[in-house]
Amino acid sequence: MITTGILIAGSFLAGLVDAVVGGGGLILIPLLLTTFPALPIPVLFGTNKVAAAVGTTSACVRYARAVAIPWRTALNAASFAFFGSWLGARAVSLLPKETMKPLVLAMLILVGIYTFIRKDFGKETRSELTGRTLTLAASVVGLTIGLYDGFFGPGTGSFLIFAFIRWFGFDFLKASATAKVVNLATNLAAILFFATHDGIMWKLAAMMAVANLLGALVGTHLALKHGNGFIRWLFLGVVSILVAKLGWEILMPLL
Repeated sequence: MITTGILIAGSFLAGLVDAVVGGGGLILIPLLLTTFPALPIPVLFGTNKVAAAVGTTSACVRYARAVAIPWRTALNAASFAFFGSWLGARAVSLLPKETMKPLVLAMLILVGIYTFIRKDFGKETRSELTGRTLTLAASVVGLTIGLYDGFFGPGTGSFLIFAFIRWFGFDFLKASATAKVVNLATNLAAILFFATHDGIMWKLAAMMAVANLLGALVGTHLALKHGNGFIRWLFLGVVSILVAKLGWEILMPLL
């Protein structure tokens, strides 16, 4: 009972953070791994994805009512992300995930430094890509980050937000809202794969999903109320925690 309560509380916090800047898996995956060390990792990943998908759906709906989401870009990226996430989920049992950590760590450090130095980064919407360039960019971003999310996952929301600001000219709020649409597609693809291959702890996933939904409602409320400045600092905080976590995991075996 206590363990379930911790997982539900963690799911609420994950939903809150994930609704604003992504990174919910940073909270839930370690909790699931600690609670169920004997279960296959794909089962835990699938359970996490069910909770995350419910919270992400709530965030999508809330953002759509308040933010002008560029639906053509979002849906184009989401369709490729769905396909990429499916392929990434298939690769979970085929490739050593440890090989991803140094590369992801380096990328997160660069993203954090760039965002911190560029004080105007994501403060307002700039000129956006148009025509075929926009379509191609959305497809590439969706497929690439979809593959990453299905296979590894940590920082997916942060990478999406950074991409939408840096290359599409969105502000933080618009980027966060668009990222939720893409993230929902990657979550659904991963759920579909894990449910038909390794299985999901559906009862636990349902309880965690309710908590994640409530957390997402709080997170979107805070994001819409406090705007780009709040999202920027939370974004930097999540990226910093991800860097510390991955750095520790890489260094631990060497100590």
